Amino acid sequence: MAEFLFEILSEEIPSRMQGRAADDLARLIREGLESSMLSYSRLDTFSSPRRLALVADGLPTTQPDVTEEYKGPRIDAPDTALQGFLRANGLASIEDAEIRELPKGKFYFATISHKGKSTADVLAEIVQNIFGSFPWPKSMRWGANESRWVRPIQNILCLFDGNIVPIKFNGIRSSAETAGHRFMYPDPIPIANFSDYTAKLQEACVMFDSADRRKAIIDGIQRLAANVGLSMPDDPGLLDEVTGLVEWPVPLLGTIDDIFMDIPQEVLSSAMRKHQKYFVLTTAAGAFSNRFALVANITSDDMGDAIVSGNERVLRARLSDAKFFWDQDRKVGLSGRFEELSGRIFQADLGTVMDKVERLELLAVKLSRFVEGADKTLVSKAARLCKADLSTGMVGEFPDLQGIMGRYYALEEGESDTVSNAIAEHYSPVGPGDRCPSKPESICIALADKIDTLVGFFGINKKPTGSRDPYALRRAALGVIRLILENGIKLELGSIFSDAYRSYKKPLKVDEVDVVETLMVFFADRLKAHLKETGVEHDYVSAVFAVGHDDDLVRLMSRVLALQEFLGTEDGSSLLIAYKRAANIVRIEEKKDGASFKGLELPENMEKPEANALVSELKTVDIAVNRAIEHGEFEASMSSLATLRKPLDLFFDRVKVNSDDPQERIANLSVLARIGSLMDRVVDFSKIEG
Repeated sequence: MAEFLFEILSEEIPSRMQGRAADDLARLIREGLESSMLSYSRLDTFSSPRRLALVADGLPTTQPDVTEEYKGPRIDAPDTALQGFLRANGLASIEDAEIRELPKGKFYFATISHKGKSTADVLAEIVQNIFGSFPWPKSMRWGANESRWVRPIQNILCLFDGNIVPIKFNGIRSSAETAGHRFMYPDPIPIANFSDYTAKLQEACVMFDSADRRKAIIDGIQRLAANVGLSMPDDPGLLDEVTGLVEWPVPLLGTIDDIFMDIPQEVLSSAMRKHQKYFVLTTAAGAFSNRFALVANITSDDMGDAIVSGNERVLRARLSDAKFFWDQDRKVGLSGRFEELSGRIFQADLGTVMDKVERLELLAVKLSRFVEGADKTLVSKAARLCKADLSTGMVGEFPDLQGIMGRYYALEEGESDTVSNAIAEHYSPVGPGDRCPSKPESICIALADKIDTLVGFFGINKKPTGSRDPYALRRAALGVIRLILENGIKLELGSIFSDAYRSYKKPLKVDEVDVVETLMVFFADRLKAHLKETGVEHDYVSAVFAVGHDDDLVRLMSRVLALQEFLGTEDGSSLLIAYKRAANIVRIEEKKDGASFKGLELPENMEKPEANALVSELKTVDIAVNRAIEHGEFEASMSSLATLRKPLDLFFDRVKVNSDDPQERIANLSVLARIGSLMDRVVDFSKIEG
């Protein structure tokens, strides 16, 4: 058994692409080996800013030999057929074929043996194909080359069993060499195998395994932070990004000048994390400190002093801008920025941001009727100010702080915590992991903002298509669903969509009815996706949605959960089986007769006692279900349906549905049809799978 080692050394690969690239490389090599019938005991991939590497161990040196059999014509077939069979299988004469007797006569068979190719030759083909088909999200050409890669390639290391596998891509031939750290060890390094590769790269200041770099960053920062009585909060996104930026991580600590410490900590954090890739450090009490951690990609003789000094100088310049904007914005105030929104376009067909704010204010006040504890005056004020910070210098410099800066400026003007927090929270929840607002006024503004956007873009026919969702409408719909369900807000979505539609002064391209209906279908799909995360089957949502098109998500959710609980019982699961059996029988017989059995009067005095018992129970349940539906008692209607299980089971056990007596047959089928109609009034059981 032998080892395969493969590395592509290039210019810096974007951090966000490295993990996916390693997975894709593993998948493509694995598929190539399996299709070539080459087994292996281990296959691992590694990624770093400059390299993509793979090692596979336990490979045979050659493919296994393969014997294939091909059935030919009958022995008495015309000569042209025999000659064609010989040519197709490379046989010199018919004597080289084997005669076998089959049930339909005697036939010629050709047995062809294929000797396995050298594994090195197979690997060369696999790797060469990978270069041409690698699924980079973005790639480039360089020099006079026509082929593309994510960044210009500098070297290809490709070894099998210690020997070079000949590969050529964009003028670069494979070798038995690699290179170390770009600055500290740039010279070529001869490689014999993976063990040699690991040891020599470590000596050459390269951690090619992202897991090792990640651990080195965490351990190093935590150690430095602990030395000054601080700690490193969890920041997995930034940690992943920085791990993909360095091959030889060297954590260091820097200091923020005291003059900047009165700036809101979100500004400091954004400037450090998003712009400079620095890690925030906090005190034991969780307070923001004046120290930060950075990760260099090189060691230095002065223990990193020059690197820290340079980074502090860069941060000082950026925070100077932030302090300037902070001071200037407060002079104008938040309300003073409001009129500037009329000069900002929200969307060409949907007007300005001022137009959106006016619509949002109207809708938020209407929504406050449904949100317990919401103060209409505070809702109106928060809605009017929620977008004003878009015109501030701070948000212009740090767009990720919109809403957050609005809160600070509102507090500076003397607005209440309620109004200020509603301004900060009205964009939430942004994603599945984002916290959902729970204060009444915040809920109203957040709902209104998202619903106005959804209605507007659906009204100009800018719906998501396939995987494309440039306006993040799926995310907005999920935000509405979470706001409603997590806060138990009972409202009729269809009516709210209509209110939002009518608040548009400029006519939309799609009429109101179509927008509302399309949005309800869209929300049904989003609700299915949301509930899937909680273990609720998507077909349960479809089954409940299909009955009455209920647009109260809280009520609908309770019905879905009640249905799930009901079908989890013995009565529920057995009744579903019986329902499907009854529906199938009725459908088949209706097609056979060309007639419908639905809507017929329930028969009296049927021949079989089990049939009469089922009819009697069916009448009782019919009354109970109608009463429960009328009073909105969904669980009660399900409980009533459960009583049908035993008489229906007895009916199927002891009654011949397709009786020889035509009248009795029609009576039996009408009973089964009535059961289906009754159950479908509660839930469309036909949409439940399995």
